[in-house]
Amino acid sequence: MITKRIIPCLDVKDGRVVKGIQFVELRDAGDPVELAKFYDEEGADELVFLDISASHEGRKTMVEVVAQVAAKLAIPFTVGGGINTLEDMKKILRAGADKVSINTSAVQNPGLITEGAQFFGSQCIVVAIDAKYDKMTGKYFVYTHGGRKRTDWEIVDWAKEAVKRGAGEILLTSMDADGGKNGFDVKLTRMVSEAVTVPVIASGGAGEAQHFYEAFQEGLADAALAASIFHYKETSVKEVKRYLRRQGVNIR
Repeated sequence: MITKRIIPCLDVKDGRVVKGIQFVELRDAGDPVELAKFYDEEGADELVFLDISASHEGRKTMVEVVAQVAAKLAIPFTVGGGINTLEDMKKILRAGADKVSINTSAVQNPGLITEGAQFFGSQCIVVAIDAKYDKMTGKYFVYTHGGRKRTDWEIVDWAKEAVKRGAGEILLTSMDADGGKNGFDVKLTRMVSEAVTVPVIASGGAGEAQHFYEAFQEGLADAALAASIFHYKETSVKEVKRYLRRQGVNIR
């Protein structure tokens, strides 16, 4: 049986970990290298590092910081932000990342997914999708540039396209739930989980251990990602795992 994964996320801006609500109102959460080391020791299954302003500002992800973080980790490590070419992927993976996460660049150039998957293998390519519900149409649409630009892609269509092109995993963030701590958008997560054949990581909205259980049971997620509740010690990876085991969830 496949075990469910708990993944802390480091949203990094200007070399510091930050956290906001619905992608805005960012506040400082610490040093990425120190936090990475802490989560490794805490029992996290993986770590995600997102340079959240790289695509919007047209910069490259901070390769030096990635290398420093990778040096502290024994767990798989995914890096995203400003990765636009195969050469960018090579730099990030050489710096010590196990996987690369692409979002804006994947939508703008879907061929990049295939290029990366053919060169490194699908297991290295994570397509991150930022989704927002549109009340007028009753549909979820894909957003790019750190949640700033809406696309014409509906969420399930883009998830299927990304997998068809070689994505080995989908990192699915609900922009509506992000930072609210009221739970993951299980409806959105389930829609995508049922539509694709690769693992789906639920992201956005974690506020307590029960929310992870809901993401796995109702949302059918393979992994669940959280940031602020771990960074600000509102709960811990260990506590979440303890709770999930008590609920009978197969966890590492």
